[in-house]
Amino acid sequence: MTSLKDKTVAALVSENINTAHVFKKYGIDFCCGGGISVSKACEKNHVELDELIDDIVNLKDKGRSYDYKKWDLNFLAQHIENVHHSYVEETIPLLIQYTNKVAKVHGDSDPELIRVRDLFVDVANELTPHLKKEELILFPFIAKMERAVKSGESLERPHFGTVENPIAMMEDEHEAAGDLFKEIASLTHNYSLPEHACNTYRAMFHKLEEFENDLHLHIHLENNILFPKALALEKKIFS
Repeated sequence: MTSLKDKTVAALVSENINTAHVFKKYGIDFCCGGGISVSKACEKNHVELDELIDDIVNLKDKGRSYDYKKWDLNFLAQHIENVHHSYVEETIPLLIQYTNKVAKVHGDSDPELIRVRDLFVDVANELTPHLKKEELILFPFIAKMERAVKSGESLERPHFGTVENPIAMMEDEHEAAGDLFKEIASLTHNYSLPEHACNTYRAMFHKLEEFENDLHLHIHLENNILFPKALALEKKIFS
């Protein structure tokens, strides 16, 4: 049996989504960078290993209502689209308004807010076409593969050759969006509000942090559960 310290960060989050909150607490990336062991992640982020493992061991099971690994792939893809894609599409216009207004009002005294505004525009420009590529190309093919396996019917190779190609592109774009948010979090000192912050300033920080948390779970579900299973399914079909 693999010990906690030797398991990958991504594997632990896949087993129990509540561990994501522990990793976030210690500043450990569990989505794009989740492929390393817990001990290596602690070493990389200068985190006390025993302290983090204690937090994981003492986790309560509250909120562990979804076992994403057991879901059919199409059901998981639809969940991602309905919950996380919808959230991104609904929240981007609001955060564009907030970041523009706060940069305009407070940019002279807090110049980092101008950079935050520009970074969020980059996030929006990265994610908007990304979601459509998943919804129109990748997710439908994953559903088609799953139907073929269940029905026993044959399946032709897609125009993109192998599902590895769009998945590699999606993972690169996930990493780009994640890096942009790392810079936003750094510039805002992990969304720590200054004393002079007005209500819009407060609302912006709250929404930015909420957006980042949703993005982490969104990327985790794809990179660490949906995509590996889709690759295995394709191998089964075309082997």
